[in-house]
Amino acid sequence: MSKVLIIGGGIMGLSSAYYLTKAGYEVTILDKGDLTDNCSYGNAGMIVPSHFVPLAAPGMIKQGVRWMFNNKSPFYVKPSLNPDLISWGIKFLKNANNKHVEDSAKPLTELSLLSKSLYKDLAKEPGFDFELTENGILMFYKTEKAGEEEAHLAEEGRKLGLDMEVLTVAQCKALQPNLELDVLGAVHYRCDAHLYPQALMAALLRYLTAKGVNIVRNHEVTKIEASGPTILGVFTGSQKWEADNYIIAGGSWSPSIAKLVNIKAPLMPGKGYSFMVKEPEKRMQIPALLAEARVAITPMNGSLRYGGTMELDKINKRINMNRVRGIVESIPQYFPNLHPEIPAEKDIWFGFRPSSPDGLPYIGRSDKYNNLVVATGHGMMGLSLGPATGLLVSEVIKGSKTVIDISAFSPNRF
Repeated sequence: MSKVLIIGGGIMGLSSAYYLTKAGYEVTILDKGDLTDNCSYGNAGMIVPSHFVPLAAPGMIKQGVRWMFNNKSPFYVKPSLNPDLISWGIKFLKNANNKHVEDSAKPLTELSLLSKSLYKDLAKEPGFDFELTENGILMFYKTEKAGEEEAHLAEEGRKLGLDMEVLTVAQCKALQPNLELDVLGAVHYRCDAHLYPQALMAALLRYLTAKGVNIVRNHEVTKIEASGPTILGVFTGSQKWEADNYIIAGGSWSPSIAKLVNIKAPLMPGKGYSFMVKEPEKRMQIPALLAEARVAITPMNGSLRYGGTMELDKINKRINMNRVRGIVESIPQYFPNLHPEIPAEKDIWFGFRPSSPDGLPYIGRSDKYNNLVVATGHGMMGLSLGPATGLLVSEVIKGSKTVIDISAFSPNRF
């Protein structure tokens, strides 16, 4: 039986293990932590075919500069002479153009629709009850400018075959009559869905454990041994792990792993925050995105999960309460009867989204090593794109034709 070793136990690592196990491979997962601190647990749980515009888009540069001078803003790049950040920034600027947005729309949409389809299949499997709900997502806006932009995106989305509709305030109220609104309207992304991340990750871990996958926690990869174009083994301290194929799926830690074999994987960790508030009234049943505030709200497990911000900086454990305050203060501006309190630091989750400079993930085989596959760089869409990435990784390792074209996601493009 062919062996595969996966570095990273987040949604990419577990999804890859799921499809590889089904294909008959013997799988080992190594993770530097205990599998409870990655982005797959604390995110908004949204499955978003609607997100066909990459982070590297023309408007982000101008908007990003404005946000940098507001300590509560949803996007922040910490000024630094860090060469990795400078290199990432140059690549971002190069890709933040209309042509890149147009070229990225189809591959991103195909990847997202594949993932949503796989989630629907997964939800039918015994033991995989992770609250998959297909009632879409509402993108609310308060300004005419944002309304025009969202209407334009909805029109472009429909051209890609996505179900998206601009709604009036009255139409929004009819969908959730107990939720007070102070908005101009919303776009209903009917093509989207949501789930409960903790339940999903727990189900995957149960399944993989039952199938004999060796899940090794608290083992950080410190060295990778190679000979010519072939990786021979991975070390965690003095312990060596050998396999026929290796996968780097380490999220924001992937660049440091890749450096062990002199591979560049341009990524910056984008820190995001979230917190949960009990919601027995169930006033919100359709997840919400707040266009101007860049905040996400998702009903899950009898609560509402509030999340947002993107801080590009080195990996750190600091909690910036001003960013959290910015999330909290934005909520009643859209929903006057929702007043979450600023949570205690112990109740705030934070994680790092692995953000590539062009806003597209890395999925595919390394051109430097014949037995190394990369699966990372999904930014804020990691959970959304997990199953599709896992299936594609398994197809790459099998050497079969991938179900969709993955050339746009080549890990060798920079």
